[in-house]
Amino acid sequence: METRRASLCLATLVALAASADALAIDTSGSAVLTSDYVWRGSSQSQGDAAIQAGFRLAGAYGAYAAVSGSSVEFAPETHASSELDFIVGWNGKLAGAWTLDANLLHYRYPATTVDLNWTELNTTLTWKDNYWLSLGWSPQALGTTQDGLYSQLGVRVPVSPQLRLEAAAGWYQLQDAAGGGYAHGQLSAIWSVAAPVELRLSGHFTDQHARELFGDNAAGTRWEAAVQASF
Repeated sequence: METRRASLCLATLVALAASADALAIDTSGSAVLTSDYVWRGSSQSQGDAAIQAGFRLAGAYGAYAAVSGSSVEFAPETHASSELDFIVGWNGKLAGAWTLDANLLHYRYPATTVDLNWTELNTTLTWKDNYWLSLGWSPQALGTTQDGLYSQLGVRVPVSPQLRLEAAAGWYQLQDAAGGGYAHGQLSAIWSVAAPVELRLSGHFTDQHARELFGDNAAGTRWEAAVQASF
């Protein structure tokens, strides 16, 4: 059943892409080569490099669908080597300088020998394109049967046309985790080399609860360097 759902999602995206011009749908994509795939403060690649790519279709009234993928490396017994994310959502302007993004995101790990797939509801409220609050909730957080609520506050500071800085602080409330969850922070510098290529250097920092949950090889203080492009 899960494989059939993934196939239907992919088939839908392909069909939409084929009729993009007729439906006035905008298409965009991205590609990333990173030294470490860090998600919410913890490494998804055991500190190794990862390759990522994404594709997005956006309609005239804010609705969109997207699919992205990344190489991953979890515990050896899971045999996890790839992650696919399927997203459907809406993005649009609210009053004044506020914008809202709401989406349903399904995480899939097709190569695993255990069931790690899960789904999350996400919302992001942004002010003036530079300040945001994100919330993500799931009753099957991290592929388990526990409730999880992720929250993040962030700020983006343009330094020059080529350089911007970003800072974010997050808390992941997990029902069954020691301490009720864990905290993490992130600092990034992004330099636009030549459109559409950017270089990103990020520092990730988590508390002791994250190290107890994921291990020292995945959590703690981590540095990440990446080359990314949007098209």
